[in-house]
Amino acid sequence: MTIYDLIFYLFAAITVISAFFVVTTRNIVYSAYYLLFTFFGVAGIYVLLGADFIAVVQLVVYVGGILILLLFGVMLTNRITNVQIKTGTIKIAPAAIGVALFAGILGAALLKTNWKTINSEIPISTTHTLGLLLIQQYAVVFELLGILLLIALIGAASMARK
Repeated sequence: MTIYDLIFYLFAAITVISAFFVVTTRNIVYSAYYLLFTFFGVAGIYVLLGADFIAVVQLVVYVGGILILLLFGVMLTNRITNVQIKTGTIKIAPAAIGVALFAGILGAALLKTNWKTINSEIPISTTHTLGLLLIQQYAVVFELLGILLLIALIGAASMARK
């Protein structure tokens, strides 16, 4: 086992344990802070996979945007602790079936994988490659998506005005 494997298992454990606490914690503020650790764990896994651009987007968009917005929303509510979250009935059977299916698929994939043939070479930087592709090969698509997002923003602003 290499240091790379140990770091991966550390980030995976941080992600899974904090995600478990996000779901089971009764205090919304604590749940939001556990969500912060979940997002950092996922970003760490992205870095280990060599997807540095996606890791930075994960930190900027989710940690910097969505989580801060969630924390402001939670702080502005009256009831922070002991919030009653009612979903109707407890659906343990479908959840158990889903977990069993996931474990079966993961187990089958791990058994079929030939670990000796996997190329463990990690690319140096995906940001440079992604930037070149967006400017050279996909420049027209990139510009059209920018125009589409601008139209969506104008539409949302005009709907909010009314």
